[in-house]
Amino acid sequence: MASTGAEAQAEAVGPEPPDEIEAVPVRHWGRWIAAFIVLLIVASVIRSMVTNDRFEWSVVGDYLFDHRILDGLRLTLELTVVAMVIGIVLGVILALMRLSANPVLSTVSWVYIWLFRGTPVLVQILIFFNIAALYPTIDLGIPFGPSFIHINGNDFITKFVAAMLALGLNEGAYMSEIVRAGIISVDEGQFDAAKAVGMTRGQTMRRIVLPQAMRVIIPPTGNETISMLKYTSLASAIALTELLYSGQLIYDNNYQVIPLLIVVSIWYLVCTTVLSIGQYYLERHYGRGGPGAESQPLLHRIVRGILGRHDEIATEDIGPRPAVSGEDRR
Repeated sequence: MASTGAEAQAEAVGPEPPDEIEAVPVRHWGRWIAAFIVLLIVASVIRSMVTNDRFEWSVVGDYLFDHRILDGLRLTLELTVVAMVIGIVLGVILALMRLSANPVLSTVSWVYIWLFRGTPVLVQILIFFNIAALYPTIDLGIPFGPSFIHINGNDFITKFVAAMLALGLNEGAYMSEIVRAGIISVDEGQFDAAKAVGMTRGQTMRRIVLPQAMRVIIPPTGNETISMLKYTSLASAIALTELLYSGQLIYDNNYQVIPLLIVVSIWYLVCTTVLSIGQYYLERHYGRGGPGAESQPLLHRIVRGILGRHDEIATEDIGPRPAVSGEDRR
């Protein structure tokens, strides 16, 4: 009877917890060997750049903050901002025209995109710079009617205006496809629901569709902005004193070609890095509530990528795991 009572008491308490499992971490030897080889190559490249006197780093330091370089950088940033504003506004208009049920609007939009995407940006810059050869006088007024404003083509189309028009109009063709992809990514039910509550098409686009489409539009738009920053260097073909051409003017006098190109490259890297960080946080803002919205801070992700500690960091973010009973384990 005593043994029976002991068994009953053991059953009331429940089964004994299983022994703790001793977890043995997986050894990623291949990963560490590959990382060592890559670091060895990177270290050898850095060493060769530092010890090679022909890079002339002292000259790079002398011209890094030269006022001519900084003036060229300012002009590059201005051209980037203006061209992207033109491209984004024009891209939204062309995308809405492309999606319109009106065949005239959709056809005109398609022809515009076909024309500007099918020709090189450099060619477009040269055409706009020499537009006065085709239109010595630019007349503004009523189509097929009287003209009220007469502008001299050579005076109006300066180097900056030519580069701005070429880059902005070209960017509009690419942005239109980006915006169109974002709009068609929104479920058709959103349009029907907005129509059911009495919203007009314009209100639907402004309040319902575009805010949701921004998740798809923002990442490629950020890439286009970074590309635009570098495309501005093509304006050196028409002697616009942007960043690259400013460096060219300097090394044409002192013959320090490589150091000046390094200076230009450093400033391009600085600007693209700032734009990349801004793009990251802008994506987080518009991606709230969607997949990957709970992404970790940028610095945390960089450290995680370097250390390769995906599992440990993910566990720390989630928190301690709940205890698992013996029945659940089975």
